[in-house]
Amino acid sequence: MLFLTSLLFSYCKRRTYFLHITNLSNQEPLFLVFKLSFLLLVQTSQQIQKTTANGKEMLSNPRLLPLEGTLNVMMNQNVSLSCHVDSGSPPVRYTLFKHNQKVSTLNRPDLTPGLFNLTINSASDVGEYKCKAENNITNGGKYSKSLSFTLIEPISKPVLSSLTSQAKEGQNVTLSCLSVNGSLPITYIFFKGKRSISQPVKMQKREAAMIFLFINSSSDFGTYKCRAENSFRNNTKYSNSFNFTLAEERSHSQPLIISLVLILLLFIIGFALAIPFFIIPSYKAKKFKSTRSSTGLTSTINAEEAEDDVIYTEIEPIKPEEEYINISVIRREDEKEKRTCATVYSKVLIRD
Repeated sequence: MLFLTSLLFSYCKRRTYFLHITNLSNQEPLFLVFKLSFLLLVQTSQQIQKTTANGKEMLSNPRLLPLEGTLNVMMNQNVSLSCHVDSGSPPVRYTLFKHNQKVSTLNRPDLTPGLFNLTINSASDVGEYKCKAENNITNGGKYSKSLSFTLIEPISKPVLSSLTSQAKEGQNVTLSCLSVNGSLPITYIFFKGKRSISQPVKMQKREAAMIFLFINSSSDFGTYKCRAENSFRNNTKYSNSFNFTLAEERSHSQPLIISLVLILLLFIIGFALAIPFFIIPSYKAKKFKSTRSSTGLTSTINAEEAEDDVIYTEIEPIKPEEEYINISVIRREDEKEKRTCATVYSKVLIRD
């Protein structure tokens, strides 16, 4: 006896029907089971096809894709976006949005994609983009996922540099490579001669890529270069060559010689400064004292001269300093002897 507890049919978008039979008795022949299942499947399929032909189907969510296959774009480049649905009842109306602002609308009588042509004129044209698909039975339409372009710029020639251009054996040195222009990320590789000495270094920021080297022998004082590249096609740039030079070894006596030379220079400078401030004033003071000791009260007696004659003694003034001199003349006559001679005294007063 054939006993069926349930017949379960499932329907998918490709019009495929599946029959699931459960709780089947094993007492009846299997061919009766297959025959009954086939008849039920044909009858149910015909009913479903009639219902679909008389009605309309809602649209699936659209997909927005670039025809070029890449989202990397350059300035002033023309690009095309395709918006299409996989299923639904035509006609279909496609609308393209950029930053939630309407850009363009296309109508299609069937399910063919809508193509939108754009030109990247500025950084704001890179996105974000969405498209909406509508038909007569879809309320509000259905939207695609967002899409954004990446604006790429060719890189400039990288600059290879180091904190020092001189090195000696056994020293650690650093090389850095940087391209100041070009869209990120930028990948750098370092070379010694034509041989690569580093793994590719990918920089997500505008920063220099760096490697550390150990100068082990004279062969490490070679020619170094670096290479920079980004997602821009056929845009690989090499830096100029950079060479390390061998630093001269200084002897231990050089610091001592330099110290002695510096001490000698300081002594000469100190002596030169002492001449106008100490030596010259001291010499002037000694000369002034010797001049004062040689001058004083001076008398001159000349019997042969007339009575009213006065003799003055000239005192040489000191040039560097100003002196005030008062001279008084005293003349005395000897009343007893009534001689014609006279004694003249000169008194010199020096005011400090």
